[in-house]
Amino acid sequence: MTDVHDTSPVAGQQVELEIGGMTCASCAARIERKLNKLDGVAATVNYATEKAKVNAPEGLDPQRLVEVVEAAGYSATLPVPEEPEAEEEDDPTRSLRQRLVVSAVLSVPVIALAMVPALQFTYWQWISLVLAAPVVLWGALPFHQAAWANVRHGAATMDTLVSMGTLAAFSWSVYALLFGSAGVPGMTHPFELTIERMSGDGSIYLEVAAGVTTFILAGRYFEARSKRRAGAALRALLELGAKDVAVLRDGREERIPVERLAVGDLFVARPGEKIATDGVVEEGSSAVDVSMLTGESVPVEVGPGDNVVGATVNAGGRLVVRATRVGADTQLAQMAKLVEDAQTGKAAVQRLADRISAVFVPIVIALALGTLAFWLGTGATASAAFTAAVAVLIIACPCALGLATPTALLVGTGRGAQLGILIKGPEVLESTRRIDTVVLDKTGTVTTGQMSLAGVHVADGVDGEEVLRVAGALENASEHPIAQAIARGARERVGELPAVESFANVEGLGVQGVVDGRAVLVGRSALLAEWSAQLTPELIEAKSAAEEQGKTAVVVAWDGQARAVLVVSDTVKATSAEAVAQLRGLGLTPVLLTGDNEAVARSVAAEVGIDEVIAEVLPKDKVEVVTRLQAEGKVVAMVGDGVNDAAALAQADLGLAMGTGTDVAIEASDLTLVRGDLRAAADAIRLSRRTLRTIKGNLFWAFAYNIAALPLAAAGLLNPMIAGAAMAFSSVFVVSNSLRLRTFRSAVASAPLK
Repeated sequence: MTDVHDTSPVAGQQVELEIGGMTCASCAARIERKLNKLDGVAATVNYATEKAKVNAPEGLDPQRLVEVVEAAGYSATLPVPEEPEAEEEDDPTRSLRQRLVVSAVLSVPVIALAMVPALQFTYWQWISLVLAAPVVLWGALPFHQAAWANVRHGAATMDTLVSMGTLAAFSWSVYALLFGSAGVPGMTHPFELTIERMSGDGSIYLEVAAGVTTFILAGRYFEARSKRRAGAALRALLELGAKDVAVLRDGREERIPVERLAVGDLFVARPGEKIATDGVVEEGSSAVDVSMLTGESVPVEVGPGDNVVGATVNAGGRLVVRATRVGADTQLAQMAKLVEDAQTGKAAVQRLADRISAVFVPIVIALALGTLAFWLGTGATASAAFTAAVAVLIIACPCALGLATPTALLVGTGRGAQLGILIKGPEVLESTRRIDTVVLDKTGTVTTGQMSLAGVHVADGVDGEEVLRVAGALENASEHPIAQAIARGARERVGELPAVESFANVEGLGVQGVVDGRAVLVGRSALLAEWSAQLTPELIEAKSAAEEQGKTAVVVAWDGQARAVLVVSDTVKATSAEAVAQLRGLGLTPVLLTGDNEAVARSVAAEVGIDEVIAEVLPKDKVEVVTRLQAEGKVVAMVGDGVNDAAALAQADLGLAMGTGTDVAIEASDLTLVRGDLRAAADAIRLSRRTLRTIKGNLFWAFAYNIAALPLAAAGLLNPMIAGAAMAFSSVFVVSNSLRLRTFRSAVASAPLK
């Protein structure tokens, strides 16, 4: 089939649709094909986010897109403005919880009556029918609706299997009660696990129908609740951006919401505030921390005429900025679009149970039809033939299937939360098994992301502690991030700092003042040159060596002589080297990726034990690096914390965000490391791999118990007690197997196990 949209429209509109009714990734592909048949339309449907991004011709009514989706059997709505308050009140698990509670209350007596002969009073089977009917017809309604949608579109998922099995068990029970011998007074199900040919119309399977429904609902509820909890924990980590901005109107400041800011407006950014939007500095000078956006750890000095980017932090003095780009045109918005595009293009991993069901369901149906044909062909009665065929459908519906993924995920995510690891969902886990390359952002991930005093080089005859006392005192009076790093380092090493007199900030060069009666200068070499203070050869060499490594060198002088060179840099986290070793122990190849210069990157990589370094990359280039590695056949995990990492996190096969990072990075990732400790990345991958193994083991046993009984069903030997026992044993095994994940331990001090 050829799509009509060979070329994307040059001038068109972008429409986002919210899609409902999808049950698997094939549904997304089906909707995509339908939309793409429209002239000039290019659509991408994301099953994971349940959204479609459509590039459409300018004249096309968006409602036409909705009609096409609805004609395919799904629902579609155009986006409406979000109302956070209403969203908070809406609990997506409420309806599921109501179905689960009602089904559980009604199912318990049904199962008890079927499994305990002593409780089987006269007409107990009719009471079971009354109790089981609402469970199968109302409690399991979401499964029946999803199964019907699958049938219409030629697909088979776990919902198909559940609906088919429960309806078969319920329908046969109704038939046996109304037209067979199961409805006679005094009928009992003896507690026998014997294998013998039985009269099918004397057996009912209401406990299977009700029990399966309740177990599947419980599994779905556990999964929905774990996802909601993970979402709540993530929301608690998100940092709120700037809500308003101080705009200059007629020479006075007026606070307005950021959304009302227009191009050309003058606004004020005070020390410590986020710059509201992209613009050009009109007045003032300062140091701007751009690490969250570019990955560059050293603050950028800005003054009149320099460009600044929205969402970066003004770390120094007061700035007056003229807005040049607002809203969707800002650099931050463009990066958010990169993230969105990367997420849309990321292939969603289908649920394991659905993938197995897609093969298992047709096999079971074929086996049931084959059983029916065989018994009719051998001259058996129609009742016996239908008994065997329906028994095949009944025993093929494993109740543990609904618990296999959610229970393991619930226990795994709970254990992960205790270790500071948030797993977003089951689709995340499969990626961890195949990962072979891990890309590490430098700033804030491998390093602290904060400037600190890394070294003190003094001239001959000068006391290092005295240098720190004097320079630290003077820098303590400055708001500059580098000055604060020096002051902090000085306090840690020499204690209290003396008072400063006649303090002055020399714009763009450094600071000067009087400390203990000395005229002190701290800053660039040019500041000392203005006062004719020359650096000694030893200090020149120390300064050059620091700058070659990408570090910042600050010169100290007093009484007309250069006394020392202080080295300031972003420091490597104490745990990073151990974390890299653990990642290597998992069979992963670490790659350091940074916007910093080559010298800084090589220095950090050597310190933590990374061989491959990719430096001086822009945010959009980070996505290209990940894409290139994937094109080379590598399965890539990305660990980052900044806005500049978000698109790469979304593009990677597995994205891990530091919980100490930005909201965009956390939203774009698959796993969040709450502690901000890189060692948690190794723990996260190990835990995810073990959880995935548990889910696969659960799925195997969920099917195995029932498949073992399939030959008995096909031979017409299915005892109701065997069906009930298979259901109970498989469920108990799945839950107990999942609980083993609680024993997972963090490998902080030892090499991790695969």
